[in-house]
Amino acid sequence: MSESLTTPTPTFEVRPSSNPRTVTERAAVLADLSFGTRFTDHMARATWTESAGWHDRRVEAYGPLLDPAAAVLHYAQEVFEGLKAYAHPDGSVWSFRPEANAARFARSADRLALPVLSEQDFLDSLRVLVHTDVEWVPTTPGSSLYLRPFMFAAEAFLGVRAARQVDYLVIASPVGPYFAKGLKPVSIWLTRDFKRAAPGGTGSAKCGGNYAASLRPQAEAAARGFDQILFTDASDTHLEELGGMNVVVVDKDGVASTPRLSGSILEGVTRSSILTLLSERGLEVRERDIPVEEFVEGVRSGEIAEVFACGTAAVVTPIGRLAGDGFDLTVGGGESGPITQWVYQTLTDIQYGRAEDSHGWMTRLV
Repeated sequence: MSESLTTPTPTFEVRPSSNPRTVTERAAVLADLSFGTRFTDHMARATWTESAGWHDRRVEAYGPLLDPAAAVLHYAQEVFEGLKAYAHPDGSVWSFRPEANAARFARSADRLALPVLSEQDFLDSLRVLVHTDVEWVPTTPGSSLYLRPFMFAAEAFLGVRAARQVDYLVIASPVGPYFAKGLKPVSIWLTRDFKRAAPGGTGSAKCGGNYAASLRPQAEAAARGFDQILFTDASDTHLEELGGMNVVVVDKDGVASTPRLSGSILEGVTRSSILTLLSERGLEVRERDIPVEEFVEGVRSGEIAEVFACGTAAVVTPIGRLAGDGFDLTVGGGESGPITQWVYQTLTDIQYGRAEDSHGWMTRLV
């Protein structure tokens, strides 16, 4: 594991909330966990201006933001990240590969013409916020404190140019296990009517516009009775990713394939970690273009044994049903396959401190 400071660093000044929740109120939230609906008492914040750069780093009371003319509301200049803080059996709190999130955050900011935040500031903001709100870190099995760093154009102006004032924040939400009763396979609709991204676009950046573009096709998939949407690339030739997760395909011979990072796919931290684990298990791992017709025929014939999606929120999501125009197929008998289950268990054991972290993926926050 990667040890780090266990007390707040001085770069983010703590300005305690004057009205934090009571012990009883916090206990009520922690006893009824959901995803992204309740938030802790504080948030980390820093401001950037063209003249002064990054300054006023602080942790302050959670509260509202934005002038009605803030550029982000009109021109969508913003990026975000998602990661979790995990309580370990000894009472310490750790995060999984936050340095990778910091690097991706910097790449996303650069693509959206936003100022780059240093890795040190990114990590310090997490440490100080989690230390300040450590009593909000849930300890029930499978739970965690979800951390949402984000950056947006805060300057109040109407005009198409990069903002000259930008805010960076981190908010935190205690969340329960994504699959409270074990891994549950989901159904997927493969759309060929909508595209998530294209070469040269913002597909590889973690920005809100990419997710907004997935909402209508996701709603249409739900209206058909499906849980998630799977996109093809701009040429409608190869698989790309789900609305918010990468996808991995495992054939009956144990070869694991995932769409290559072509510039329009988000470089998932969970994705890269899983590819490492699969390779170490002895599977052949291929990052390649996966033709849609090959994929569908592989599921139909049984050549493809397992398909799963992966991302921070769920870690791993088994796919048990795949459908699209002209086909409706069951994947691997409709159950979570052995490789999928192994990946989920192995990764979560590392994250929660139940297994050795031989890769140095965990960073101590508290």
